[in-house]
Amino acid sequence: MDMQSKAKKLIEMIQTASVEWKPLGEVFDLKNGYTPSKSIKEYWENGSIPWFRMEDIRENGRILDSALQQISESAIKGGKLFPANSIIMATSATIGEHALITVPFLANQRFTNLSLKPEFTDKFNIYFLYYYCFNLSEWCKKNTTTSSFASVDMNGFKRFPIPIPPLETQQKIVKILDKFTELEATLEAELALRKRQYRYYRDFLLDFDNQIGGGDS
Repeated sequence: MDMQSKAKKLIEMIQTASVEWKPLGEVFDLKNGYTPSKSIKEYWENGSIPWFRMEDIRENGRILDSALQQISESAIKGGKLFPANSIIMATSATIGEHALITVPFLANQRFTNLSLKPEFTDKFNIYFLYYYCFNLSEWCKKNTTTSSFASVDMNGFKRFPIPIPPLETQQKIVKILDKFTELEATLEAELALRKRQYRYYRDFLLDFDNQIGGGDS
């Protein structure tokens, strides 16, 4: 059975299954990121704590275990990091961008951090939640408030419904979406290669100064 057939079969199974729903604010602990003071040099020297910004997603993707910048332990408010296997969601500025962070970390103030509450850790596959956050991302883009700058309606954000299908179902969903993600990456790499080939041959074939007759004088 190919991936598309498996996906269709899984969709049929999900549609007939009994799925519990909970509001996002009941499933996750929510905390805002922050930027340590730039005027205190020791916060930014010899750092070992990953501090995530939008640039990390743009350069390294959406499942991350290291950051482009690190801060020192002295920069941590209250001595507490966001726990590994949390999801960061941009709720201002570049709204809707999100990533799964697999190590203890901090992030800047553009992100709201979503960490599973202890009573839900055995009910979810974190990669299922990562994929489901693409739905949350779309909701965020459509539900913003504007004061001095655009930001997500956080009251609605906390009420956003999160499904809790059986763990076996979550794992099957993740497996299929991982395969499609891998296929997408392969196709993007192939497309990038074809574009480079096209530019090379276009430039070569249209460069008449250095082609046939170009050397006659």
